[in-house]
Amino acid sequence: MTGTLEALARELPPGAVSTAPDELRRLSRDRSGQRPDAPPLAVVRAASADEVAATLAWASARLIPVVPRGAGTGLAGGATAGAGSVVLDLAGMNRILAIRADDGLAEVEPGVITADLDRAARAVGLRYAPDPASAELSTVGGNIATNAGGLHCVKYGVTGDAVLGLDVVLADGTRLRTGRRTVKGVAGYDLTSLLTGSEGTLAVVVGATLRLLPTPTRTGTAAAYFATPEAAAAACAAVLDAGVRPSVLEFLDGRTLEAIHRLRGGPRPDGQAFVLAQTDGFAADAEIAAVHAVLRRTATRAEFTEEPEAAEALLATRRLALPAVERLGRVLIEDIAVPRSRLAAAVRSISALAERTGVPIFTFAHAGDGNVHPLVLAEGQDEEAVRETVDEIFRLALRLGGTITGEHGVGTLKRAWLEAESGVEALRVQRRIKEALDPLGILNPAKAI
Repeated sequence: MTGTLEALARELPPGAVSTAPDELRRLSRDRSGQRPDAPPLAVVRAASADEVAATLAWASARLIPVVPRGAGTGLAGGATAGAGSVVLDLAGMNRILAIRADDGLAEVEPGVITADLDRAARAVGLRYAPDPASAELSTVGGNIATNAGGLHCVKYGVTGDAVLGLDVVLADGTRLRTGRRTVKGVAGYDLTSLLTGSEGTLAVVVGATLRLLPTPTRTGTAAAYFATPEAAAAACAAVLDAGVRPSVLEFLDGRTLEAIHRLRGGPRPDGQAFVLAQTDGFAADAEIAAVHAVLRRTATRAEFTEEPEAAEALLATRRLALPAVERLGRVLIEDIAVPRSRLAAAVRSISALAERTGVPIFTFAHAGDGNVHPLVLAEGQDEEAVRETVDEIFRLALRLGGTITGEHGVGTLKRAWLEAESGVEALRVQRRIKEALDPLGILNPAKAI
């Protein structure tokens, strides 16, 4: 350990700083598939906000880059760390400090696993609504860093909609509290929203005050198959046009259905696209009947249920989508969003793109909010064709009036596209904000903006 790291180690408890090669390699990567050219300088396993502050004060004084990290489930390269940097591992800060049922809120540390928070809330009749696909693995702090979404976004919003306040540490080690414990509040600039989704480039989250919601009294589930992906996308739009507010509205294309069939066997799918919908709350039964009525107009087969066991069987198809595709080899899990009215156009264009380039694309979507996930199969494909396919997906999103990322973040993988979406002036403002909060540029450099 160098003298520089020895100085850091003296500031922290024994064992908090590690330079073990296997740990450096493991914690320098996330699920994006990005591989740094060289390992980081060290890993700091922080157990408290004071240790985070000490680490950042040390790094600031020495101009050493710091990469905050939760569980490493990110898909945009936002938690990758290369030569000369220090990984700040927050997974050990994993306490649920309080659940206050009377106020409908929870106070947590950033390393709390998302699904664990939801389970703790449900024990007192509440729920934590944000539900990214990685909820059993991802941390609340990581979800806040990327403003993560999930299946229930269509009704309950993304992570940021559940964040009331944050405890953070700035780049120089200064502690700061933002937001409040009340549902409403407009005093001063909304620093909480600014920091949520900033991907660790403005501050390090060391605590959060989060909104909890009542557990739904009832749930209804519907599923339908369609002859074409365009018909399925149009049916999703029709559900929303009917005035129903589903809690889940998901779409899978035919290529994804075929991958699921190969994984689990059984009867072949009844169509070339699949839609799953759920409703919840006191009116769930009436709402799911209304959803089913819309879906069955154009579906090859449609069914619905209010029974939990039958619902699980319908949900199984959606849950198998990602593992079924990933077993085929290395895939790039892309993440765009388009206006809901353009979902059918996006699905049609992605299918045509796959035909044109010869690169397989498996598409599923949070149809209720226009968030499309084209999974590009890179295994065994020409690398140049794969790159062009991914670039064209981003171009498509922007042509349709959408965004290059709906919930995964920019990280390293999409930085080159940020100006095309934001524009020169908006990007200049974002960089000025970065310079104001992190003037030395040590917090997660070369990420997000």
